[in-house]
Amino acid sequence: MKHKNAIILFTKNPELGKVKTRLAKTIGDEKALLIYKKLLNHTQSIVASIEQDKFVFYSDTINENDQWNEDGYYKKLQYNGDLGERMNAAFKEVFNLGYQSICIIGSDCYELNSEIIAEAFHKLENYEAVVGPTFDGGYYLLGMNKLHEQLFQNKAWSTDSVFIDTVSDFNTLHLSWHSLIKLSDIDEEKDLPEHWR
Repeated sequence: MKHKNAIILFTKNPELGKVKTRLAKTIGDEKALLIYKKLLNHTQSIVASIEQDKFVFYSDTINENDQWNEDGYYKKLQYNGDLGERMNAAFKEVFNLGYQSICIIGSDCYELNSEIIAEAFHKLENYEAVVGPTFDGGYYLLGMNKLHEQLFQNKAWSTDSVFIDTVSDFNTLHLSWHSLIKLSDIDEEKDLPEHWR
């Protein structure tokens, strides 16, 4: 533990036919895998300068020799269950190590940058929670200063109700919270940056 705060990166193991499945329906598995690897590289580049401890949670197996080098990243395995159960377990595991503020991001948001992540941690100095909404109704970042398990329960994950249901939970729990800029996730071909098409 080098820093008081941590960032959790949720990644899928980059395997053919297992990543960006909605995208693959129109562009094929091989191109979808290539896009996902580009997204992983983008995610790595934007967290490189972040002054927090970094945890990579893999979906299936921990890859020892990959882009997430052991010097800069703590490697973990995602818990079994739906997305909410997996995120909840990851937050719990990292909070139990003694961190004050934790944010989680995936690897689907090409518009996300270092400044937005830094803003999220800055906002957690004054707010109890922070969230980055996506145009499809989900979120690309969630941060908090202590674990609130309700945020991961009773959600229809990967649907357009996730953000609004999360905000409803913030209000039910009487949490002070801040919303970051709204960004686009890459889930379908129409979401791709022009130079990736």
